[in-house]
Amino acid sequence: MFKADLVNSTPLSTKMKSRKQGLVVCGTGTDIGKTIISALLVQGLKAIYWKPIQSGLIEGSDRRRICKMLNLKEDRWIKEAYNFKAPVSPHWAAEKENKLIDPSQLKLPTVEQPLIIETAGGLMVPLTREWLQIDQIKCWDLPVLLVTRTELGTLNHTLLSIEALRARSISMLGLFLNGPEHPDNPKTLEKFGEIPILGHLPPLQELTSQALNEQWQNQQLDITFKRLLFEQN
Repeated sequence: MFKADLVNSTPLSTKMKSRKQGLVVCGTGTDIGKTIISALLVQGLKAIYWKPIQSGLIEGSDRRRICKMLNLKEDRWIKEAYNFKAPVSPHWAAEKENKLIDPSQLKLPTVEQPLIIETAGGLMVPLTREWLQIDQIKCWDLPVLLVTRTELGTLNHTLLSIEALRARSISMLGLFLNGPEHPDNPKTLEKFGEIPILGHLPPLQELTSQALNEQWQNQQLDITFKRLLFEQN
């Protein structure tokens, strides 16, 4: 597994104040672990969380889940631009409520801390009948962290996602694995995807802020992500 070089970094809040900052957390499929990886990053980088579009309010919002897990104060999260009840693709969830998502309402907020954006679904999920998630990511012009499973099916889904991002010249930080250790998939993804694996979240006995912090510290993710975010700006 790729491990970023260990370097000393100036505090993130100091180095990133004057420029566009943050990253987009997107997954290669449904229930891939975007919210948990977002929570890991928000806590580790002392970042601000934003999920611009939330569908599936019947099952509860991801923002509330993260706020409860990390005990986030109000200045560490941004309210969704759109909330929909049905647990379906955003374009259809909006239509079910006689609404339409307006991409102009999804502009990046101005923040003084790193911004972690969690997408609603994968890259090719429609936000409207004419506008895909990947179109919006291109407009944000922030690097993407692609969350992917470790197990069967990950090779095809991940490599197709990488190809879609590169076809649109969208910057990628790397991959973040979610799931049990696998003896071959990580090295195969790195080889064919020509992209680094930045971290791996194994199954946890308890999903708590403490458990996430232990993974953050053990994998030295603080150094990895600060360095990569600086290089992207």
